[in-house]
Amino acid sequence: MKLLTKAEEDIMQVLWQLEKANVKQIIEELPKPKPAYNTVSTIVRILESKGFVDYEKQGKGHIYFPILKKQDYSNQSINKLVDNYFQGSFKSMVSFFVKKNDISLNELESVLKEINKKE
Repeated sequence: MKLLTKAEEDIMQVLWQLEKANVKQIIEELPKPKPAYNTVSTIVRILESKGFVDYEKQGKGHIYFPILKKQDYSNQSINKLVDNYFQGSFKSMVSFFVKKNDISLNELESVLKEINKKE
């Protein structure tokens, strides 16, 4: 699976949220300054060619929808981050974030409780 550029990810975030949208609806959800219609249309077509998005015809236009689930992309992105920066060790990644973000003991205990709920 390919990684998304920042612009592609911004559009995918909107599509994951809306589930289906035309280019105009995507633009409405993006922060200001709003990109040009042609820019968003081009990025959506790139996402389609990469296999992230598909469409259905509606009148003269298209309604786009994500093929890839947000959770699947998130998992793949996290795994790539761990592999590239933490030698494949989730323990190293968690340790890094705990140290860099000055996480308190209470916050760490809360995280552990959440993890234990999942098991």
